[in-house]
Amino acid sequence: MAREYSRVLLALGRTFTVIGRSERSAAVFEKTVDVPVHRGGLASALIDSDPPDMAIVAIGVDQLAAVTSQLVEAGCGRLLVEKPAGINSEEIRLLQTSVEQTGATVQVAYNRRHYASVATARRMIAEDGGITSCLFEVTERSESIAELDKSQAEKASWFLANTSHVVDLVISLAGRPVELAAHNAGTLPWHQSGSQFVGAGLTERGIPFSYHGDWEAPGRWGIEVCTRERRLVFRPIEELHMIVRGSETIVRV
Repeated sequence: MAREYSRVLLALGRTFTVIGRSERSAAVFEKTVDVPVHRGGLASALIDSDPPDMAIVAIGVDQLAAVTSQLVEAGCGRLLVEKPAGINSEEIRLLQTSVEQTGATVQVAYNRRHYASVATARRMIAEDGGITSCLFEVTERSESIAELDKSQAEKASWFLANTSHVVDLVISLAGRPVELAAHNAGTLPWHQSGSQFVGAGLTERGIPFSYHGDWEAPGRWGIEVCTRERRLVFRPIEELHMIVRGSETIVRV
């Protein structure tokens, strides 16, 4: 993600500094993006120069909270942090406390809620008088994840580290859960906490929802949002399709 952020900043004509930890990763980054990298990690960079006014934290999930805490405690006031901002809920809560104490502004990069397809869906939902119910799928391609060059800690927290993109988008549309009945089953060598996930509940807006995921079966992420006039389907998440009342045909919006 650091490479992608750099390409965007270059396209916007912004001046920025890239800080890397290892010589190997820095060399790969420079070759790929053609941007110089300050070696030695964040602690070294903060010794050599003043803290930045703004920063983007794009690093392994198991280091997100520590690096973000270093920056806010050094005086950085505005940060965009890769999701989910920590390896587990305890890390995220501790980071929140640190951020609140310093008064920094931190945004976690859950970007799906800002897609053009989602903006269109929000308009349709408003036209139809709101959401009546929703369901979503959190299936992951486990065989691909197992081969990724990621730490075991990140893989073991994969639902939080990656699948939470789907959950965040549902929350942004339907509200936070206030009632939840959840069940897990199964296990994978790299994800001991479960491989099948099902549940249902109510959001703070009184919207009933359900979800399903089977990481041992084929499938993909998906969300279906129901209104009185339409069924809005995000599958893939980047695209919006719909079924209108009186029809069984799904069409791309």
